[in-house]
Amino acid sequence: MKKKYYLFLFILLLSSFTGAEIPELNQRIVDYVQTVIGKQVDRGECWDLAFQALNRNNAEWDGQFEYGKRLNPGKDRIFPGDIIQFKNVKITYSVGQMIYKEQMYQHTAIIYKVKGESNFDIAHQNNSFSGRKVGVSSLDLKTIVRGKIYIYRPVLKN
Repeated sequence: MKKKYYLFLFILLLSSFTGAEIPELNQRIVDYVQTVIGKQVDRGECWDLAFQALNRNNAEWDGQFEYGKRLNPGKDRIFPGDIIQFKNVKITYSVGQMIYKEQMYQHTAIIYKVKGESNFDIAHQNNSFSGRKVGVSSLDLKTIVRGKIYIYRPVLKN
């Protein structure tokens, strides 16, 4: 019985130090994304999804491609609701015997789910699989072979 008690205490303590709670603004952005999956937001451009998610939640951003506080995905914890900007990105990955290649010259997405340190589900539109409607697809940062990504944490307006 004592072993179970100590294990429970250890798990409780560990969970309090992980900082696993999604920031409130990020959660509101994810909540918005959930309401538009399968729908076209504005003109259906990728940027329109971030535009609406940020503006509807009183987030501060430059109105172009800087969506809040810039993060370092190698050092900073990434949460659902963070915004990812792709610039001249080429992705290559394989599933079984098939090799897939994607290119994103200038593309915006919202991190919908964090599946691992560099592995996410992203919500975006104006892409090859969901067209101009919001869809969710997987992204592993390790599959990026060229280009740059920028990840931003949304921040509230003062």
